[in-house]
Amino acid sequence: MTTPKNDKNTRTTGRPTLNEVARLAGVSPITASRALRGVSTVATELVEKVQKAALELNYVVNPAARALASAQSHSVVVLVPSLANLLFIDTLEAIHRVLTPKGFEVLIGNFHYSRDEEENLLRNYMAYQPRGLLLTGFDRTESSRRMIEASNIPCVYMMELDSAAGVNCVGFSQLSAGETAAEHLLSRGRKRLAYIGAQLDQRTLLRGEGFRKALQKAGRYDPDLEVLTPRSSSVGLGGELFLQLLAAHPDVDAIFFGNDDLAQGALLEALRNGIRIPEQVAILGFNDLPMSEHMVPRLSSINTPREAIGRRAAEQMLTLMAGNSVARPVEDMGFELKIREST
Repeated sequence: MTTPKNDKNTRTTGRPTLNEVARLAGVSPITASRALRGVSTVATELVEKVQKAALELNYVVNPAARALASAQSHSVVVLVPSLANLLFIDTLEAIHRVLTPKGFEVLIGNFHYSRDEEENLLRNYMAYQPRGLLLTGFDRTESSRRMIEASNIPCVYMMELDSAAGVNCVGFSQLSAGETAAEHLLSRGRKRLAYIGAQLDQRTLLRGEGFRKALQKAGRYDPDLEVLTPRSSSVGLGGELFLQLLAAHPDVDAIFFGNDDLAQGALLEALRNGIRIPEQVAILGFNDLPMSEHMVPRLSSINTPREAIGRRAAEQMLTLMAGNSVARPVEDMGFELKIREST
């Protein structure tokens, strides 16, 4: 028995190829590729034909093979510290809405606030030869920094700002946000102000630093009223730390929480324990998560432009991947103090 020769457009594994999808759909391989990547310039009827053919053949795109074949992938890597926190979900959705219609695949990595995990993700994703990197903040290992620099892959940093030459970033001043929080509570006549922060990533620490500086300037800073824990931020933890702080310092009359979920937990415990908000204690959150304006009382918070940051970072990335420089490499998207019933 003789073994039939392999068609140059089929794999020895027997898995369906892009060329087979193209033949079945009656289009060129290039059109099939663009249709499967969601490139908006491909006619709707052709996209439908290609998708139907791919489904019939059980074809699955191999991004690594695509990158090797073209020496350039269509993937953009996005690394975030958490998928449990809604603020990053908003950012990721915005990135998808910008990049996907342009035919790019978004590869998401969650490094759980661990610099070592982020380094491992970077190392693994580099094998896909990504076209771009969208990274959260500037706090990472030295090995990660060298890897990014050596790759020559366009990179945009999100959530923080840095005016260093050659850095493209979209975010806001975490330091200024902390200062604004303190100034708002001081303007309400509060005298014993506390800061409660969890997770202790660089952004949480910067917010605390801004809060501290404003209190020091006003002569109201007490280091005993800073509660910082590396534990994961959550509603439950917020309630727990709130009660512990008041038990140790019953004269505290205002608290700035490093994230809304912590502040929401405090409001629930206050309601449960008959602590009047804001009469006894004013409570201010950060990020203005969706539930905050529905709490009892409604939670005052600093609204952060999560969706806008994701959208603009992705737009910067498109510009860089096209080989062009960004007109404004450092984009401050600002923040907004939302004053509600809790302060």
